[in-house]
Amino acid sequence: MSSTFRRTKIIFTLGPATESEEMLEKMIRAGADVARLNMAHAKHEWCRMVIRRIRAVSAKVGREIAIMMDIKGPEIRTGDVDHPILLEAGQIFDFTVRPGADPENGEEIRSVNVNYRDLVNDIKVGDTVLVDSGLIRLSVLEKHDTRIRCRVLTPGELKSRRHINLPGVKVNLPAFTDKDRADTLVGIEEGIDFVALSFVREGRDVEELRKFLQDNKSSAQIIAKIEDQSAILNLDDIVRATDSLMVARGDLGIECPYEDLPSIQRRAVNTCIAHGKSVIIATHMLESMITQPIPTRAEITDVANAVHERADCVMLSGETTVGKYPLDCVAVFQKVAARVEVDQVNPLPYPAHIPGDKYKLLAAAVRLADEMPNASLLTFTRRGSMSAGLAAMRPVKAPIYAMTNSVETLRKCRILRAVEPMFLELDSDPNETIEKAISLLLSAGLVKIGDTMIVATDILTNDRLVDSIQVRHVR
Repeated sequence: MSSTFRRTKIIFTLGPATESEEMLEKMIRAGADVARLNMAHAKHEWCRMVIRRIRAVSAKVGREIAIMMDIKGPEIRTGDVDHPILLEAGQIFDFTVRPGADPENGEEIRSVNVNYRDLVNDIKVGDTVLVDSGLIRLSVLEKHDTRIRCRVLTPGELKSRRHINLPGVKVNLPAFTDKDRADTLVGIEEGIDFVALSFVREGRDVEELRKFLQDNKSSAQIIAKIEDQSAILNLDDIVRATDSLMVARGDLGIECPYEDLPSIQRRAVNTCIAHGKSVIIATHMLESMITQPIPTRAEITDVANAVHERADCVMLSGETTVGKYPLDCVAVFQKVAARVEVDQVNPLPYPAHIPGDKYKLLAAAVRLADEMPNASLLTFTRRGSMSAGLAAMRPVKAPIYAMTNSVETLRKCRILRAVEPMFLELDSDPNETIEKAISLLLSAGLVKIGDTMIVATDILTNDRLVDSIQVRHVR
């Protein structure tokens, strides 16, 4: 096994700092596994251009990476203001749901419009309104037909189009908006690998997107982003419905008490592992490196904790869109993950418990690989289920080499912990295919003579598929 093998995968977000061919090549060569497009800020023309550029650069480098389209989802924002409004503690302030609505009874109360007309119906007196990532905090005093009246608790400067969070309030916004549909269609046309759905509140939200993908004949997988209290309440339902989960700690840390965030993250990771679903830890992982060449000690520990928890992926956002040191951020992830993974010598006490005989076989293969020195897992997959199953069992030391004859499947495997996908034409003779795979690994320097290979695959015998585990030695 290569001593540089990294089990935790790296996702980076595209932006001005990383969209050039030169920088994309450097990011791919540095080990980035998935490129994320943030549709909150992206135009369709840019998306088409950059997706094609990623594919071309991946082909040039000889390392196919995956592409995730992160669609914006529903949001509540303030309207435009002519000048920033300075809100002071104790001040009375209105949010209006109808542009140009006059103050009640001619009162001179400062106000701003919001883009969500049902705000008055959903909210109640005593609820909290958080503006601009929680920097401004208000309490609801009254409700009227066209406005809510609040008292400022935490002062601040209110600028145009600031994001509003309503902790604990169940809003009736659609999970999959018209903008999301238009954006996703562009992604489908360009062959994206993953669609990340923002502000998922229940499993039904995921199913709505899945039907849209199926209706448009897309094989893209779904990443459900949990970002509010409703998602935490419905976590098991969401994990069962989705292909993967993203712990989006930005809005989650605003919507939930910040002291609960570490426990929520741990619970989300454990729930995904138990259900055999991949999980991504995102937001503010190396935030200081947007402007600084080295991370803070707290950020290093944060990344290390995600690796300790055995999440599949860690993600970079602003660090690689507008940051000064995108390559350094990837290097930090590489170093921290490699160091922490060395210390992970015990199997998880709560591995995946997925029903079915095939998963029992995969669990047995992982146990066998964990017990044998210098062992690697080898599997063959057309749609990715074998590699996903092995990854769900969280082998302690053995890397998982997944051979596939599908480039689409190869890309989707990039998100799976400990899985190194490789392209291989699958022979009709199972033995010949296994020997070709071992030869490929040997020539790539991923295994060496004398290493043990635990082969978990299905083989065709007498016109039927038989699941099997084999132990082979590299010769």
